[in-house]
Formats: sequence, C-alpha cells, structure tokens
Amino acid sequence: MLSRAILPPVPARDRYHPHVVDALIRDGWTITHDPLTVRIGTKDVFVDLGAERFLGAEKAGRKIAVEVKSFIGPSETRELEVTLGQFVLYGDALARTQPDRTLYVAVRRQVYDEVFEEPMGKMLLDNGRLRLIVFDPDQREVFRWIP
Repeated sequence: MLSRAILPPVPARDRYHPHVVDALIRDGWTITHDPLTVRIGTKDVFVDLGAERFLGAEKAGRKIAVEVKSFIGPSETRELEVTLGQFVLYGDALARTQPDRTLYVAVRRQVYDEVFEEPMGKMLLDNGRLRLIVFDPDQREVFRWIP
C-alpha cells in the first residue's frame, strides 16, 4: 500500500491573483513564491505571493510579500476587517522569519477609490496600518504603491 504525505491545505487563489502577478512582472519584479509559505512553530500561513526586485549585481534585492484582496463580499467593512487581520498576522510572521521582506496588500484601483479614499480606509493608511499596491486589472499594471 502506498502512503501519501499529508500536505497542509493551500487556500484558494484570489480572483485577481493572475492580474497582480502580471502587474508586478511588468513593474520589474520577479515572482519567487506562489504562494509564499511562512511557518511559525507548527503552523503555516500562506501569503499569496513573494517577489523580489534585483537592484544590481552589487546590491541586495528588495523583497516583498503580497496578499491579493478582491473586496467582492457583501460588506466592505468585513472585508477590511479580514484584510487588516491578515496583514497583522502575516506581517508579524514575516518579521520573525523573513525580516528583509515587506508585506503589501494588493487591491484594484476601484477598491482603493471606494474603500481607501473613504474615512475608515484613510484612517488605516494615515496610521500606517496597511501598505497597498493599487493595480489596474484591465491593464494589469501597478497604479500606485502606498507608502
């Protein structure tokens, strides 16, 4: 009888995952992990993407982790709560295991306009609670990095 290794379940990819991959590549990034697995003790968390931008032969590259969020649920507030919780958890896990990697949340431009230009979203950005990559899903391009 053959035995199979039991692997932890990997969460389903976000609807806009391929759009963000394309946008990051167009912006000069190399996708290094899809997903990026981060282990804390016996638990794993799965950040959607790990990427690196090489700055030159003699300089260290810049590394990022990206969590893609669609905000397509019935409540933008609930989506924001989940996003912030993931950002805190993943950010703390990365700080312990890969301190050279900066975490970002990727959102569509429409989500930025409808959620992060509103007082609640602005408050989170003003207080430095989230870092965003705002992308255009049609053009598959990065529109803005915050901060």
